Amino acid sequence: MDENKNAPKHERKTLWQFIKFLLVSGIAGILQIILVNLLCWALADWKAPLPGFLTGIFSASVVGAGNDNWGYVFPFFASNLLANIYGYIQNKKTTFKSDAPAWCFAVYLALMVCLILFSTWLQGVIANALRSTGAELWSALAPTIAAAAAGTFQMAVLFPVEKFVLLKEKKEGSVSIVGVELSKKSREAWAAWRPRFLYI
Repeated sequence: MDENKNAPKHERKTLWQFIKFLLVSGIAGILQIILVNLLCWALADWKAPLPGFLTGIFSASVVGAGNDNWGYVFPFFASNLLANIYGYIQNKKTTFKSDAPAWCFAVYLALMVCLILFSTWLQGVIANALRSTGAELWSALAPTIAAAAAGTFQMAVLFPVEKFVLLKEKKEGSVSIVGVELSKKSREAWAAWRPRFLYI
């Protein structure tokens, strides 16, 4: 019965967290769009070739002729990573109110590298498709539209990962020790002999 009574409250809380997550993602998306356009403009002449393990992903046939280089890939990757680091910090503090340990951020960064590689490839495909139309307007908007599409995809992946895995909300009356939650009773037992260097 208690679980049934708490279900609507839990659902409302999740909905409110999702709304705040959307707001943070919106701010991060604006930041990303500004950065990607600035970097694309600033690094337009940087034609250094990509390393071998990336050339298969960002081939000219996928991202467009002349775009298989650092001057094209780096703006999408760097803007995405910086915007999502901001999103992680803000969601930890305000959306989920989490006390997640530092190793969760390391896991998040590893996840983001994989996710951003895919998103950067996706942005390249979308931007190349828009530029191939030959329309001046679509060519000018290509980085913005591509970044927005990739950001939407990432948001759909990151919300459940952050809420249920990386940024679990701290429960009232509990404490986190090396990322493991202890109940109030267990905390009292732990307090008698805990090694201080493990207390987070």
